[in-house]
Amino acid sequence: MASPEPAQHLRTYAQIAWLWIRAAWQYPTSFVLLAVGNGLITGLDFVGLWIMFAHLDDLAGFTLHEVALLYGSASLALAVADTAIGSVERIGTYIRTGRLDQMMTKPVPLLVQVCADQFTLRRLGRLTQATVVFGWACTYVDWTPLRVLVAVSMLVSGAMVFFGLFVGFSCVQFWTTDATEFANAFTYGGATVTQYPLNIFPREVMVGLTFVIPVAFVNWYPCLHLLGRTDPYGTPEAFQFASPLAGVLTMAAALLVWRTGVRHYTSTGS
Repeated sequence: MASPEPAQHLRTYAQIAWLWIRAAWQYPTSFVLLAVGNGLITGLDFVGLWIMFAHLDDLAGFTLHEVALLYGSASLALAVADTAIGSVERIGTYIRTGRLDQMMTKPVPLLVQVCADQFTLRRLGRLTQATVVFGWACTYVDWTPLRVLVAVSMLVSGAMVFFGLFVGFSCVQFWTTDATEFANAFTYGGATVTQYPLNIFPREVMVGLTFVIPVAFVNWYPCLHLLGRTDPYGTPEAFQFASPLAGVLTMAAALLVWRTGVRHYTSTGS
């Protein structure tokens, strides 16, 4: 029997997510307070950046609004991925409690269930804050049709890269069952790194962020095009348009690791 179309997987994901949203909305005050609190806490990140620029004219040659573009685009890509599939980080807990075994008995793709499980819109605070910062920074960009296209592809591709990192590194828990912090180092840690100009790091780090953990494609290269800048490290201009390729390759690698992890999984025995 042929497997369901991707559209069917998306509908199934949406149905599961909606069940969790309805459950959370049974306590609307808690829902709103947590969403607002999340937004305020993440907002302090940019406030700290703003205070820093009160004592600096630029950071590695980048002004406040240029750093804001990097910050907003990286945060927005992470927020979209985290909101959509952040639950995959709990795979270790699902394995230890036997919940993953229960999911495997259901006629729904396992990855769809894991990503949609305990879906929450409380992360909208982070998403809203990132959108506001990115929108403000965009007012300083000299827009052209090509730059609009690059900006849109940057946000979509950045979310795809983080999707791949979330899934790929969470799969380590199929072998260790407790490696959430290890995965966070590459997901949230990767987002933190890309919120700043990458030329503050040595060339060796930049190479790793381009070819090993490709978070440089989340925003650094496309933002160079949006700002009309060349890469301080002299990488080819084509890299500024390669974010979609990086997103597709990262997702493909993550799905391969996921299938390997599922095949390796032998149940908790409980």
